[in-house]
Amino acid sequence: MKKIVFVGAGSVVFTQGLLADLVAFPELRGMRIALHDIDPERLQVAEAVARRITAGDGDGAAAVTAHLDRREALDGADFVINMVQVGGYDATVTDFEIPARYGLRQTIADTIGAGGVFRALRTFPLLDALAADINAVCPDALLLNYTNPMAMNVWYLSGKVRNVVGLCHSVYWTMRGLAELVAVPYEEISYVAAGVNHQAWVLRFERDGEDLYPRLNVDDPELRRRVRIDMYRRLGYYPTETSEHSAEYVPWLMHHDSELDRLRIPVGEYLRVSEDNLAEYKRTRDLVRHGGELDIAGTDEYAPQIIHSIVTGTPRVVYGNVVNDGLISNLPQGCVVEVPCAVDATGVRPTAIGALPPQCAALNRTYASVNELTVRAALEGDPRHVRHALMIDPNTAASLTLDDIWRMADDLTRAHGDLLPEALRA
Repeated sequence: MKKIVFVGAGSVVFTQGLLADLVAFPELRGMRIALHDIDPERLQVAEAVARRITAGDGDGAAAVTAHLDRREALDGADFVINMVQVGGYDATVTDFEIPARYGLRQTIADTIGAGGVFRALRTFPLLDALAADINAVCPDALLLNYTNPMAMNVWYLSGKVRNVVGLCHSVYWTMRGLAELVAVPYEEISYVAAGVNHQAWVLRFERDGEDLYPRLNVDDPELRRRVRIDMYRRLGYYPTETSEHSAEYVPWLMHHDSELDRLRIPVGEYLRVSEDNLAEYKRTRDLVRHGGELDIAGTDEYAPQIIHSIVTGTPRVVYGNVVNDGLISNLPQGCVVEVPCAVDATGVRPTAIGALPPQCAALNRTYASVNELTVRAALEGDPRHVRHALMIDPNTAASLTLDDIWRMADDLTRAHGDLLPEALRA
């Protein structure tokens, strides 16, 4: 049976959800699950949770192994799920605290901006090592990346492994939310979205041929205080990530107190989320140690669906982050875009979308430029490109002077130190 490897399995709650999704497919019984993490305690907890989930009716839905050695875990893999967060909570705090000293506000800081750029830079060395291991022991494996910043990571990996797709739940949950907002069952809507990760656009939103977009045009004062509704009203298309994310990808919000208040933008939100995640991990660890009951629920994530479709031939459409090889005609060739992908026994096949609405493409091109400069910084070993990426970033450029951008980059570089590629530690 197929072998599925979880890299960064110590993200226990996420691992738990993916495993619950996998074991829900009877056709995948007998699969081999290999868990890898560099933290022995977290790996032990993940293994215990995995064994509970896969125990099933006593016959066992999967064979579970745990590995501190990554290459050992990867040997013979068919699918690799990457969800590593290099530097963990401490690095995230650094990504917020140093920019805040300069007056740069961030909400999530994992996609572009100061936080996204430096999260990418400290992830790239891990991706190099992961790619080397995949090429050595499972070169035909499909790498399913969940690690943010999604677009930068997939772009960086694209020339290093044969098969990689980036996965994010933002399109799915956006459409779930929109269906609820217009009071139409999700199962009855059809939609198409495309753009870049965390800043794709709902291009079509229908039920039985009826355009559902006009149902969003209600004069509700509370709805108007959402960033996404505000962007939809002005741009004509709804963005596929939360208001917290969307706020920091544009230049006109985070620097203004009045806009933070008008749109209820939660500065520093991801620090609170990270603290909640740490608390949830500790709760799960303690339940495992004392034999408590775990609240195990599926997540509707794309990775298990892709694995099931490839193994069984069941056709599906998911949203994936892939290299733009003519998929979106008015975004740069070679950047990473998020588009619908057909999946069946032959693999994952991205759908060509054509041109985005020009106002949407214009925002996406700025996003892609930050991605390109960050990836180039690592590939070319040029620390100036790190600063260039921040100079182009919408929120950073709107908030800081050039001198402060460079000083902030210097401070972040010193703070992250050995986590960064060696050539970029200056």
